[in-house]
Amino acid sequence: MDLCKKKFTSLKHGSESLEYLYGEPNSEKKVPVVFYIHGAGTRGNDISMLESNTAWQAIVRNAGKNCIVAAPQCHQDTWFDLFGVLTEFIENILQNDKADNNRVYIIGNSMGGYTVWQLLMSHPQWFTAALPICGGGMYWNAARMKNVKIWAFHGALDNEVLPEESVHMVKAVNNAGGCAKLTIFPTVDHNAWDPALALQETWDWLFRQTKEQTV
Repeated sequence: MDLCKKKFTSLKHGSESLEYLYGEPNSEKKVPVVFYIHGAGTRGNDISMLESNTAWQAIVRNAGKNCIVAAPQCHQDTWFDLFGVLTEFIENILQNDKADNNRVYIIGNSMGGYTVWQLLMSHPQWFTAALPICGGGMYWNAARMKNVKIWAFHGALDNEVLPEESVHMVKAVNNAGGCAKLTIFPTVDHNAWDPALALQETWDWLFRQTKEQTV
C-alpha cells in the first residue's frame, strides 16, 4: 500500500480545508478504517511533521496493509477550531465504497486524545472502537459513548494532562453501561502513545472489535 498526501476541501464550511495522509489496501473486499488524530506538537502546515509522527508510523506499520488509514493535520491552534471540518472529513472517508462501517477505529493522543473523546460523544454511531491516549473530556456526557469499545492509555507521571482525566472518562463510560478500560503506565510521563502502540495486545484487541461484538 502506498501512502499519499491529499487535501480535503469542505462543502459546508466555506473554503476551509485539511491536508491529510491516506492509504488503502489493494483489495476488492471492504476493509476496516483507522483514523489518527494527532496532538499539539504536529500542528501546522508542514505535512512532513505528520509523516514523522511516531504514533502515525505505528499505525501504518500495524494497520496500513489491511486497512484504510487516514490522518488529517490541524493547521489551527486546536482541533476544536476545526471540529466541523474534521467531522465532515471523517464522514467523507466513511463514504468510501471499500470502508467497512462495522469496523471503524479511531486513535488520538494528547490534543488528539481530547478530540477523540469529543468525536465519540458527538458521533458515536460512526465508531466501533477507540484508543484515546493521554486525553480527557466531558465525562458527564459519557452515556453517549456506551456502545463504543474504548481502551484508554495514560502515563502516571504525566504533568501536561493529568492521568485523572482518563480515569474520570473511563469510569463515567462504565457507570453509564459502556465498555471502557484504562491502562496507566507507571513510569511514563506525557508520551504514553509510544508504549501503548508498541503493544501487540493493543492491536489484537482493536481489530477484534466489531459493532456486533464486544471482547
